[in-house]
Amino acid sequence: MNNKIIIFDTTLRDGEQSPGASMNTAEKLQIALQLERLGVDVMEAGFAAASPGDFDAVNQIAKQASNIRVCSLARAVQSDIKAAGEALSPAKFKRIHTFIATSPIHMEYKLKMSPSEVIKRAVEAVRYAKTFCDDVEFSCEDAGRSDINFLKEICDAVIGAGAGTINLPDTVGYRLPTELSDMISQMVKFIDNRAVVSVHNHNDLGLATANSLACVLAGARQVECTINGIGERAGNAALEEIVMAIKTRKDVFSELYTDIIAKEIYPTSRLIASITGIEPQPNKAIVGKNAFAHESGIHQDGVLKHKETYEIISAESIGLEKNSLVLGKHSGRHAFKDKLISLGFDLDSEALNTAFEKFKELADKKKEVFDDDIRALVSEEITKIPQSYEIVGLLQSSGGNLASASISIRHNGEIISDSALGNGTADAIFKVIDRISGISGALKDYKVSAVSQGKDALAKVDVKVEFEGGGAVMGHGLDIDTMMASAKAYIGALNSYMRKI
Repeated sequence: MNNKIIIFDTTLRDGEQSPGASMNTAEKLQIALQLERLGVDVMEAGFAAASPGDFDAVNQIAKQASNIRVCSLARAVQSDIKAAGEALSPAKFKRIHTFIATSPIHMEYKLKMSPSEVIKRAVEAVRYAKTFCDDVEFSCEDAGRSDINFLKEICDAVIGAGAGTINLPDTVGYRLPTELSDMISQMVKFIDNRAVVSVHNHNDLGLATANSLACVLAGARQVECTINGIGERAGNAALEEIVMAIKTRKDVFSELYTDIIAKEIYPTSRLIASITGIEPQPNKAIVGKNAFAHESGIHQDGVLKHKETYEIISAESIGLEKNSLVLGKHSGRHAFKDKLISLGFDLDSEALNTAFEKFKELADKKKEVFDDDIRALVSEEITKIPQSYEIVGLLQSSGGNLASASISIRHNGEIISDSALGNGTADAIFKVIDRISGISGALKDYKVSAVSQGKDALAKVDVKVEFEGGGAVMGHGLDIDTMMASAKAYIGALNSYMRKI
């Protein structure tokens, strides 16, 4: 049996299903390029049939990815599969991932289909997908609660139809490691190298990583996961946890390995957090901000004497440089470019020039520029969508219970200025933007965080706004001034909304 564990990343598809994690095409493309640098084997770029935006994102990624297999999800429905095939057509390496539910509860209540009808639909889907590409993956949705004999029957049928990968997901995060290990070992023995056995575990009981590792030991050779473990409900198995467990515990995983470049883990985690606005919890394994922090005196003493007393993984091994204070206002373009490369950014000349100018502006305002400042600044710039509305100037004041904001905004080549009062400065800013644009928005979420350390730290603001006649969209803003960052975030959400309508 092959000792390589195939890493199938679904951050752009299942990860995007996290509430508030919606991304635009430019943001998805930036993540896709970073996943390629990370060494991911298969990237699920999206659900092409879900919307024109999803189709475009999958298609753009398919055009630009060079050394990674690009995948699109599709229900066992011809229209879904056709959309996936067309979106993936430019890809050098491509895969269609089709699925249908196989548990009794799903077949009876959701699909309202008999087991024989489900098998027939699955076989037809795989055969149709094979007309678009050679690499087809089939998933038994809710395999964790499916009958093992039915799983064998449907998997045998779809392998006969041409499926090269069989995915057996614990869709609702219900099973324990011992239960999934038993199921996977039976299925690996039954499939007998006719297809790669894959797992996709959700984290509803906090067991997604443990379940995935148990499945690997039972013979699964593909693991579906996301960066930072993001995903709907409680999320998915976390790529960084699975990869580092396999890498660190060679006494257990023996000859098993992945092709993930560990030093790209932390930069990838930060990029995902920056774009989605979803920060890993502080005590999150591997990438949480406290993962390598030691407060206990006993722990500090031990680490100072020998790191391995309390650190089983080095921060440097995942790309986290603890003392990364380097650039300032006197730094040149060459040093800045070298720093970007070390952080995982590869910009063309135009983007580099723009990013450098933004950096110099920031360096004039801050005494010390940290790696996280540069990550945030460059991520904001290269994932920026076309600006229907752009802030030219902001004047704000508040006193007692009264706050006001005056804003100048460029729209269609014209600068429009207006003012508004509000219940707080942020409220006044959002109201005046609504007045200038003529589009009312309802603020659903507002979050402020410091990008790095110090009193002059950049403020990062993430907002979720529901505009009239459309769904909720995310907006991100970055500035030393928190209220300017808030205005940029709201304008960003407005611009995303304008792209959708």
